[in-house]
Amino acid sequence: MIMIRSIVRPEKVDNVLAALMEAGFPGVTKMSVVGRGKQRGIKIGEITYDEIPKEMLLAVVKDSDKDFAVRTIVKAARTGDKGAFGDGRIFIIPVIETYTISSGIKETEDGATEEVQI
Repeated sequence: MIMIRSIVRPEKVDNVLAALMEAGFPGVTKMSVVGRGKQRGIKIGEITYDEIPKEMLLAVVKDSDKDFAVRTIVKAARTGDKGAFGDGRIFIIPVIETYTISSGIKETEDGATEEVQI
């Protein structure tokens, strides 16, 4: 399993969530974040804005679905055909195991599941 962390423009988040749902990835966590990229923020006149509002989307998918999920996010989050500065970034992180709180089920990266005794 892998976790896909996507940082996207706030105005694109609904497009990305809808695209992920349609692609078969309904499980997503959304957080409002601020930050800046390589361009070091935006300078308007004499004022530099270095904390640009963005949305972070977290999704855990099977390794075999990674490329499809990433393409889905890029297509939905990109501005225009070629994209623009500030469209965001995607980070891929390995997930070793997950736990479902309600059922106590543990799932490991190889797909094995077991009920955890509490």
